[in-house]
Amino acid sequence: MNLLQKFFSFKGRLRRRDYWLCNLALGVAIGVIVFPLIIALKIQPEDPRFQAATLVFLWPSIAILVKRIHDRDKTGWMAANYWVPSLVSMGLSFLSDPEFAMWKVFVDIGTGMVGLWYLVEFGFMDGTHGKNAYGPSPKGVEPTETVAEVFS
Repeated sequence: MNLLQKFFSFKGRLRRRDYWLCNLALGVAIGVIVFPLIIALKIQPEDPRFQAATLVFLWPSIAILVKRIHDRDKTGWMAANYWVPSLVSMGLSFLSDPEFAMWKVFVDIGTGMVGLWYLVEFGFMDGTHGKNAYGPSPKGVEPTETVAEVFS
């Protein structure tokens, strides 16, 4: 899988090492592109221009997560469990009504709990050994024994 496929495709699997390296590269890109714009234009985090600048990096972030979820042999739609509440929270930050501020707190807490689960599940746990429904192992290693052979 080439670099463009890692960042923009939703197909295939991504091993843990590549998941962390891609997220690191994305974080550096955000730091190099978005933050200088914020400083130069004197943009506050509540400004819609800040939100638009960060949304540019949404597609690659979701693509990386979906491929990592695939490596755990789960549907990529699980990424919606994290990204939808995050986007709702971002939308609620534009509203000034105090009632919406309370809802934003609840959404942020829920997003944080799901984020912690995703960190453990997809950031630290190994992917499926061998081929799964989403393709061959990204490590290039296929198991030599079946479960039945191990326990026979």
